[in-house]
Amino acid sequence: MSEHPGSFQDFLEQYPELERSHKEFSKLVSQFGPLEKKMRRLVRLGIAIGQQNGQQVRSSTRRGLEEGLSPEELRHAAILALSAAGVPAGVVACQWVEEALAAAM
Repeated sequence: MSEHPGSFQDFLEQYPELERSHKEFSKLVSQFGPLEKKMRRLVRLGIAIGQQNGQQVRSSTRRGLEEGLSPEELRHAAILALSAAGVPAGVVACQWVEEALAAAM
């Protein structure tokens, strides 16, 4: 399964040099500071939740599992959105995380 939604994946396939640059930039940004890998993933998940980007929430959840985060840690990140982003947005975020967890199991 691709880590990118269809339209973005199509774009990357059309412009492979941009895909390489995108991957290098992402790698550089990830290694820029002192946060550990799990924390970086939780931050990314929180940003995706704040943006109400369901595709990115599901992707960050799936990748979080691959990177060693537990389902409970990922759920906790989504539950934090209940007070930070509001109950309706937090409930939707919890649903997206659960969808990704169910698909991964």
